Amino acid sequence: MPNDMVDGIEVLFVAGFGPVVTNQEKSERLFQDILRLPLVSIKGYDGYLYSADIPGVKHFALWPLDKAALSCFGKSEWPEDLPVPQAWLEIDVADIESATKILEAHGYQLLTCLRKEPWGQIVTRFLSPEGILLAVTHTPFLREEGTE
Repeated sequence: MPNDMVDGIEVLFVAGFGPVVTNQEKSERLFQDILRLPLVSIKGYDGYLYSADIPGVKHFALWPLDKAALSCFGKSEWPEDLPVPQAWLEIDVADIESATKILEAHGYQLLTCLRKEPWGQIVTRFLSPEGILLAVTHTPFLREEGTE
């Protein structure tokens, strides 16, 4: 399909990025001890270390694979029939409903569809051709206008 015929998605900013972690100890050593990123944990979410205090990045996190699987599939095991993601990337978009419809229309297998997370983010997740756990999102607390 020619580019001029593809409905586009208006990207506002990268909402978050980080590795999907399969060896917590080694990842913590690299990102916390060696790179000295100011990562902190979220109470009740073991292994998820994040920072909103790295210049140029809204949200960086080490996301354990079992927690990524739980977010996508409601269970802590990643399905054997899907590639295991090496990283995650969330892109905040102007219109999450439209972006979701566009992805569906172009044949992407949606792992979550317009799911509202407990922290208020709305997310549609899918795997990119490279195996990145990719999401289009609406993240009120990262937008200048705050919550909506």
